[in-house]
Amino acid sequence: MQYRPHNYQQQATSFIEDHPQAALLLGMGLGKTVITLTAICNLMFDAFETRRVLVIAPLRVARDTWPGEQTKWNHLGLLRLAVAVGNEGQRRAALNSGADVVVINRENVDWLVNRSGIDWCWDTVIIDELSSFKNHRTKRFTALLKARTNVKRIVGLTGTPAANGLMDLWAQFRLLDGGQRLGRYISRYRDKWFMPDKRNGMQVFTYKPRGGAEQEIYKAISDITLSMKTSDHLVLPELTVTTQQVQMNPCERRAYDQLAADLVVELDGQMVDASNASVLAGKLAQMATGAIYTETGECIRIHDRKLDALEDLIEAANGNPVLVAYWYQHDLARIQQRFPNARQLKTSRDITDWNEGNIPIGLIHPASAGHGLNLQAGGSILIWFSLTWSLELYQQTNARLYRQGQARPVTITHIATKNSIDEQILKALEAKNTTQAALIDAVAHNLKGETR
Repeated sequence: MQYRPHNYQQQATSFIEDHPQAALLLGMGLGKTVITLTAICNLMFDAFETRRVLVIAPLRVARDTWPGEQTKWNHLGLLRLAVAVGNEGQRRAALNSGADVVVINRENVDWLVNRSGIDWCWDTVIIDELSSFKNHRTKRFTALLKARTNVKRIVGLTGTPAANGLMDLWAQFRLLDGGQRLGRYISRYRDKWFMPDKRNGMQVFTYKPRGGAEQEIYKAISDITLSMKTSDHLVLPELTVTTQQVQMNPCERRAYDQLAADLVVELDGQMVDASNASVLAGKLAQMATGAIYTETGECIRIHDRKLDALEDLIEAANGNPVLVAYWYQHDLARIQQRFPNARQLKTSRDITDWNEGNIPIGLIHPASAGHGLNLQAGGSILIWFSLTWSLELYQQTNARLYRQGQARPVTITHIATKNSIDEQILKALEAKNTTQAALIDAVAHNLKGETR
């Protein structure tokens, strides 16, 4: 297929070529994969500034999206691309293949750097979903930081750089610039721009930005950061986001309220308890969805309100394919029991079948299918059966359908239990998005490359 880039895609490609350290905060659906592959091709075969490239991505994105984009566009035919996923033998074969571009899933970065015994030979690193390196304590972060001195060019791609607040930014930019802009140590970053928020005596649980800190942070990273919103550069079909409420009966409500108040409740002769606030939040979310796990892993059904609502929504779709996002494994089991024709989208075959219209009800878990997959050809209706606290996973999952190439109006529906933690989750997602939107606006670039 002939590649005819939009103006914004040309600008983003040039930005990568002109900046050895680059953070691209690109809205979902703007085509960050082809943008980056085009820059790689230009740097490798025109400018001769890049020899070998390592792409680090979520598993399914590494396996399906990057090779799919490379074979899709004619101008990328010069690139030799290998995918290093699967068992160790398959990974080693790809890494030792001499390919221009090797794509590896992020879970294997620690193995590659510390245990594979393979000599590092990549002068350029692309981190697809840079936000997955926001935790500086993870093995993937420490392993990549160890290899960072051998890397001349590095690009971080994400649409959700600060899904949980500005504290997320430090680790991401530490990888990109070695700490030049936000500091080499997170303690100094925290001391300079943050102050304690929620605490218990001397123990601090969360931090909030000091006065004026947000603008200072945005200014510090702006020279290597390109930010673009999907809404500024693409004309997408109409998007409708709605919430359909369901309501527990009085008996179910009493059980829910008792667990919320006492952290313990008896269900079907078994005690269900929550040891702390975090566990309680999870238990309440399960009850709101309709089932809950006991301490032994047994699933107790509470109600079928959301299943009934899902059935109504599927019927209202009038035969159009429906994508359903779930969070708990008991959600998956109950949905498949109610709808035997529902199918998980896990493999490449599943994704192809969905996009070809062969799956009437597709089931996805945000943590495993929330990034990078192109599902817009298969449908335009997304239903959140159970919700996630993660703004990143929420936005990325929505973007599987609401993205470039979607030709139909998109409908996203949350099924939420009234007067339950579902409502708090939706409010939390809205609040987190406000902080992230401010960051993206602050470092946004227009087509002349001027920071707004």
